[in-house]
Amino acid sequence: MSAPKIALLCASLRQGSINKKLESALEKRLVADGAEPVLIDLGDYDLPLYHGEIELPHSVKRLVLDLTACDGVIVVTPEYNGGLPPVLKNAIDWTSTFSTDHFTGPVWGLASCTPGPMSGIMCLRQLNYILMRVGTEVVPTQVGVGNAITAFDEEGHLVSEPSSSLAEKMIASLFLRIKQKAAIE
Repeated sequence: MSAPKIALLCASLRQGSINKKLESALEKRLVADGAEPVLIDLGDYDLPLYHGEIELPHSVKRLVLDLTACDGVIVVTPEYNGGLPPVLKNAIDWTSTFSTDHFTGPVWGLASCTPGPMSGIMCLRQLNYILMRVGTEVVPTQVGVGNAITAFDEEGHLVSEPSSSLAEKMIASLFLRIKQKAAIE
């Protein structure tokens, strides 16, 4: 099997965000583990606020195709007031009107980073539920990173525990399921 292609989809659009930092740390791990990371920036897709009377934007099709081209997807998301960021929910809603191939094809992993100790647990729970409703296989190990100010070293590697071990386990689970799916197909 060739190197698995893993999309990293960050639900924070702000370049200096702690979730972009987590995305970068996960990208480093994926490269070290022999994967081919693909960065998906939702800001590049120009998705209007979902409305059933708006014609499907071309950017929705492009996002679906970009995700479907990957063996796995890791969503890295902030938690806003105990929930999903609107940009992430909007992308899920728009893309699900066009196809579900990007949900049912790749294996998905979830991660979140917060400045406080709760590590995005509420958002991860909601996101897992929504993704499973559209037929997504989400690996059971999720990466919650709390207290972000001390979670990374100077080179941007995720070092706090148990978050670092959870990231390792989530990536291993992704690789295993991708390999199993490829053997079946």
